[in-house]
Amino acid sequence: MIKAKHFDIRELVPLHVFEDRGSKAWQLLDDRLIITIDQLRERFGPMVINNWHFKNKPSWANKERQWSGLRTEDSPYGTQYSQHRHGRAADCLFRDFTAEEIRQYVLSNHGEFTHIGSIELGTSWFHFDVRNCDKIMTYKP
Repeated sequence: MIKAKHFDIRELVPLHVFEDRGSKAWQLLDDRLIITIDQLRERFGPMVINNWHFKNKPSWANKERQWSGLRTEDSPYGTQYSQHRHGRAADCLFRDFTAEEIRQYVLSNHGEFTHIGSIELGTSWFHFDVRNCDKIMTYKP
């Protein structure tokens, strides 16, 4: 089983999934997602996906985030076909870069992030997923 080098499982799943599964929740996430979040962290520095378990939320990500990684059926966000529901998507906030800066870099350097299949445009967070695509697909919400 692969686990992220730079993230605790609580940063990737909602509270009830962690309470039900603990570290077994890693099994719910696509390996390509885990690899890619570590690559993004190593390239761009500190980033937040979920922060519901942080005692002190950073000022650049202080709004509670519980549904930015895996989303279960009870999530108020997304559709039934969302890549989040399959453990293949993350919505990321970065301390030192805007979402648009990350999007532009990834789109210009796809060879560095070969597992990224899709990027959402026009949001204040960086949404990516690892769906099965030949090249990076972009879309607007």
